[in-house]
Amino acid sequence: MPSSSPNRLSWMKSGLFWRTFFLLAFFIAASMAAWVASYRIVEQTPRANQIAAQVVSIVTITRAALTHSAPDLRRELLFDLSSNEGLRVYPLESTDRVKPPAASRMMETIEGNVRAALGEDTRFARTVNDVAGFWVSFMIADDEYWLMLDRERVEGSSGVQWLGWGAVTLLLSLLGALMISGLINQPLARLTAAARAVANGQRPAPLPERGPTEVREANLSFNHMVDDLERVESDRAVVLAGISHDLRTPLARMQLELEMAKLPEAAHQGMQSDLEQMDAIIGQFLDYARPTDSTQFVQVDLSSLMQQTAQEISRLQNVHVHVEIDDHASIMANPVDITRIVNNLVENARRYGRKKGDERVDIDLSCRLDGDRVLLEIADHGDGVPEEEIDRLLRPFTRMDQARGQANGAGLGLAIVDRIVRRHGGKLQLSNRKGGGLLIRISFANAKKRH
Repeated sequence: MPSSSPNRLSWMKSGLFWRTFFLLAFFIAASMAAWVASYRIVEQTPRANQIAAQVVSIVTITRAALTHSAPDLRRELLFDLSSNEGLRVYPLESTDRVKPPAASRMMETIEGNVRAALGEDTRFARTVNDVAGFWVSFMIADDEYWLMLDRERVEGSSGVQWLGWGAVTLLLSLLGALMISGLINQPLARLTAAARAVANGQRPAPLPERGPTEVREANLSFNHMVDDLERVESDRAVVLAGISHDLRTPLARMQLELEMAKLPEAAHQGMQSDLEQMDAIIGQFLDYARPTDSTQFVQVDLSSLMQQTAQEISRLQNVHVHVEIDDHASIMANPVDITRIVNNLVENARRYGRKKGDERVDIDLSCRLDGDRVLLEIADHGDGVPEEEIDRLLRPFTRMDQARGQANGAGLGLAIVDRIVRRHGGKLQLSNRKGGGLLIRISFANAKKRH
């Protein structure tokens, strides 16, 4: 369980998109927060002066109105101030329960300015007798009164409002970071997908040659590279096919002359074997040069193919096959190519998988479903391959004669298999089998899971 948390966060560490997104979001949010904080600090003093001037003006006007109004009209005047202006005037009593305003720099500035205008005896409160508001005292003759204003006039924006503005700012920052990250990483994501397609032997769609100069030049260079690679691949296929055709023509004549020549049986069989070996090498060249068209892929029943292969090789002498095949294992592939790699691997196991001194060859065939993958395994019970030489087996023109007996051919067998597997989006792994022998494991995408 403890290891699951790092796995859940690995996408954040590995993806450039999310790294860019969180970095931009952090800096945008930090800059907005710094701007809001700076604004509040800078505008605090002017706003405090404005509020103090407003309070002084209201108190002065209210006191003047009450002083010069007729005594019988004061009650009506107080009612108008309360209903229309939100101002309430109460006599100040010594028994009043008073709570002072919350201490802050802004409130200190307001109180200082108001006292400077109205007198140092001016008192302030946030509640009087449990009634909330902004309370300020003033004198009329020898009598002292409370003037209550709505708290919103003094406090301005509340903390909840600032929190709401901050949430909106953060949301806009995240959306902006998401858009910027997408614009930055989209060309790179396209280039990565196209490079992966080239690595799998496919031709990607041309990248758009527009946008910023750097992106446009990179896409243009990549498109030229893809065209050059395809041209080289086509030229190589033509050259190899031409060479193979030119070589098979004299081979055919030699085969005909061999059949017509009256040679001893031993010499005839030796030359026949040499000609067949040369023809097999030419066939390997053609298979290695043959391109794979992914648009022609169809659903291939790998289970049936493996069953058929097991039946065919079980008829051979001195070959014992052990089969473990799950039903309904299907992949999207070229049927001819899949048949070719299965036959190639089985023939490789039959030819090189016999231990010294043994007459029988044991071959294990396995085809099983593993989630969204189909695993194909072919293993022999021979002497295996030295660990340090396993990686070299997939290189073209590599032969492991010392480890695998006498090898005939150009050393293209496993290279052909690896090439076909990669072009089908699969993965090929080689390892020594426990108990001896070479184990070849191929992983393909499950066609049924894909759809």
